[in-house]
Amino acid sequence: MTPTSQALIPGPVEGTRMTDDYVRLIAQTAYLWGWPLINLHNRLAVMATLPAPGLIGEVFPAAPPGMLGMLHDYVKTEGRVVACPNRDVVYGFGMVDARAEPSVVQVPDFGDRFWLYQGVDQRTDSFVRLGTMYRTKPGAYLLAPSGWRGSVPESIVGTFRFDTRVGVVIPRVFMADTDEDRVAIQPLINQIMMYPLSEFTGELRTKNWAASPSFDGVLDTQVGQSTLSPEVQETQWVDPNHFVSDLVQVLDEVPARPGEEALYKWIRSVLVAADADPRVADIIREAACATDMGMIADLFEFHNQGVSAAHNWTTARNGAHFGFDYLNRTAIAKSNIFVNPPTETTYFYQDLDSYGHRLIGTNRYELRFERGDLPPVHGFWSLALYNEKHFVHPNPLDRFRLGGENDDMHFAADGSLTIIAGGPPPTAAEELANWLPAPEGAFSLYLRAYWPDVLILDSSWSPPAVKLVAASTPPQA
Repeated sequence: MTPTSQALIPGPVEGTRMTDDYVRLIAQTAYLWGWPLINLHNRLAVMATLPAPGLIGEVFPAAPPGMLGMLHDYVKTEGRVVACPNRDVVYGFGMVDARAEPSVVQVPDFGDRFWLYQGVDQRTDSFVRLGTMYRTKPGAYLLAPSGWRGSVPESIVGTFRFDTRVGVVIPRVFMADTDEDRVAIQPLINQIMMYPLSEFTGELRTKNWAASPSFDGVLDTQVGQSTLSPEVQETQWVDPNHFVSDLVQVLDEVPARPGEEALYKWIRSVLVAADADPRVADIIREAACATDMGMIADLFEFHNQGVSAAHNWTTARNGAHFGFDYLNRTAIAKSNIFVNPPTETTYFYQDLDSYGHRLIGTNRYELRFERGDLPPVHGFWSLALYNEKHFVHPNPLDRFRLGGENDDMHFAADGSLTIIAGGPPPTAAEELANWLPAPEGAFSLYLRAYWPDVLILDSSWSPPAVKLVAASTPPQA
C-alpha cells in the first residue's frame, strides 16, 4: 500500500460517541507523541520575542528565528534552559522557522579542532551533517524548508532541508579549559553566524560574541518560571494545561510521516470532539496533567529509558533518528534534549551503582578504566556529574566533568584510571585530581563519547561499573 493510499483510508467518523476512557487513552498517547514537538513550538515562541542575537539572562545563547547566538566560553552553571549542559564545548543556539525564509549558517575553518553543528527538526530528528567526522568544507550552508523553491546562490557550499515548521541549530566547538585556548578560540567563534538568506552577500561575516547583549525576564513572562535558581528543574517548556491548544498547532506544523496517518486521524478526531464539547476538552487536559506527572516524570530518570548497557548503564542507540520511537524520543527530550546521532556522539547514562542502588552524593564511588580501555573515540570523551535535576553541582573546584583532552588526571603505575565520584574531598593529591564533587542528594553520571569508534557503536565497549567504596548514606533502590 502506498503512502497516498494510506492517507485516503478514513479515520473515525465525525460525531462518533467517545467514552471518557477512550478520550483519556488517546490523550495520553498524544501527550507522549507530541511532548517534544510542543517543546520546540514553545521555544520558538520565546525566541520570536528577542530583538537580536544575545544571551537569555546572561547565560544561554539565543536569537530571533532565522539567526543564532553564540557563547564565547563554557556555559554558566546558573541556566535552566536546557538540561545536562555540556562543559566540554562552546555552545551556540538558534532556531529556524519554515514560515519565514531560509537561513545561511557559516562554517569557519576549524583546522584540527573538534567541532560539530547539530541541526534537528521539530521531531528532534537530525537533518544536517556538519562536523569534523564529515570532513566538512568551510563556507556558507543553506538551511531551507522542504517546500522552498527559491534560487540557491552559487557560493553556497551545501543545502540541508527540513520538513517541519521548527528547526534547531546548535554549534558545538571543543575548547580546552586553559586561558590560552580561550584566547585562541575567539576568532573561530566569532565567525559562527546564522542569518536570513536575504542578508547573504556571498561574503562571510563576523560578530564579537563576547559583547553579546543580555535579555532578562524573557522566560519568566513566556513560560512563567524562573530559570536561574539552582534548586529548580529545566524550564517548563510544555504545560499540560495548555495541551489542547498546543496540540492543535503542532499537528499542522509537523506533517505526518508515511505510517503516521492513522495516528493523526485518531488525535484529530478527539480534538474535534473537544472543540464541540468542553467536557471532552477537560478530560484531555486532566489526562495530560496526569501523564505529565506520571509517565513523563518517570521518563526523566535515566534508568527508565534507552537500552541497557553493562553495569546498569543505559544508552540511546537512535538519538536524533527516532522515527516512530515516540517513547525514547520523549524520554530524551524530557531528560536531556538535543542529543546528537550516535555516530556523532554516543551518550551513556548512570543513576545506579553496581548493586543497583541510587547514586548518593555523600557516598564515595569509583570507576576504574583499565589500561587501554578508555572510551574508544576519534574525537574525545568526558564524564560529567549532574544533580537530580540534571544540572551541574556548583563546587569550590569549579569542576563538573573529567576526561578527554581537558584534564590533568592521575593514572596509576599500571596505566589504569580511577575516577572518584561523590563523598568528601580526597586528601591525596592524585585522588583529588580524579575527583568529581557531588551534591548531598541523588546524582547521575553522564559519559559523552564524541565521534565514537565502532567498538562503541556495535556495543563491544561499555563504561565500567560504578562501585560504592565508602557509604555514609544507606542504599536507596
